[in-house]
Amino acid sequence: MEWYSFIFELIDMRSFSNLWYWIALAVFWSSASHWVLGIPFDMIQRARRVGGQAALDLEIITRVNVNRLLYIWRVSGMWLIGFACFLLSTLAVLGFWYWMEFAQAVLLLMFPMMVIGAMSLVTARRIERQAASGETLRKILARHRFVVQAIGMVAIFFTALWGMYQNLTIGVLGH
Repeated sequence: MEWYSFIFELIDMRSFSNLWYWIALAVFWSSASHWVLGIPFDMIQRARRVGGQAALDLEIITRVNVNRLLYIWRVSGMWLIGFACFLLSTLAVLGFWYWMEFAQAVLLLMFPMMVIGAMSLVTARRIERQAASGETLRKILARHRFVVQAIGMVAIFFTALWGMYQNLTIGVLGH
């Protein structure tokens, strides 16, 4: 047996029948809903419950992350959009024109994450524009997390439907 045959057999490029793909999907969405603009959600909850230094820490880390996101956008935003569009269109063509299941699986992971990235940028601009702090800041971050979770639920549902369709169409043994 050749080494690349062994590796492909071990990895199983049929993504939707692979347990590792579903674990990665769960980790992706768990991380996306926990880290709101790069801020752990427990920090937002602690700032709401405790106040004082926890609230000040939340405002400081939010300011740092908002400034970082907006700096990256202002310096290389158009390049990032171009690269993201190239990546997504390449995955879409490979996945749905050439029917490469691996490309479909990666597209179903990446497309919603790109939407969340754009949404994070809009939220960061809103926080900067309003100079949000205190309860206003916590509400903006909580609303952002809620929308991320809603997008995640829709994305997981659609991915599960497409994965089941693929597994039923192709069959368990890949025939």
